[in-house]
Amino acid sequence: MDKIIIICGTNRTDSVSYQIAQLYQQLLNDKDCPNQLIDLSDLPNDFAFSALYEQAGKNEDFNQFRELMAETKKFAFIVPEYNGSFPGVLKTFIDGLKFPHSFKGKKSALVGISSGIQGAGLALSHLTDIFHYCGMEVLSLKPKFSHIEQNFDGNKITNPLYQQLLEEQVEKLIRF
Repeated sequence: MDKIIIICGTNRTDSVSYQIAQLYQQLLNDKDCPNQLIDLSDLPNDFAFSALYEQAGKNEDFNQFRELMAETKKFAFIVPEYNGSFPGVLKTFIDGLKFPHSFKGKKSALVGISSGIQGAGLALSHLTDIFHYCGMEVLSLKPKFSHIEQNFDGNKITNPLYQQLLEEQVEKLIRF
């Protein structure tokens, strides 16, 4: 069984996205699927300036993320909606990875989180376009959790449909 890296798509501390990422990790643990959670709040504060472009590979603290992403075959991205798309820190993180080796020929699943009505649908569309450009396959089941504050109590998802979709996606990602 392939190890799955779960990426919390924001660097906001104490985010709902991180809490959902932890639930995702627990679902993988329940299936005895090896996994690891990356919280973008753990990135080096200066990585946008010290680990990209001509600085690629020179930031030892960021290199651990570059290597982990390059050696992994499957990913789950928990993606909050920010300003109609996904957080800039997630795009910057992607830009700092090895291109195209980090994603080419690999597989991913996406989960959208939003306070509003769209469930980060546009954000997931943008991210899917980027991953397809990089040569990564994206699982077609992309749960979009709108009004997350009304459907999550801080410990568990209270909306049965949301929970079912998350469980189905985990199963599909493991078999993907």
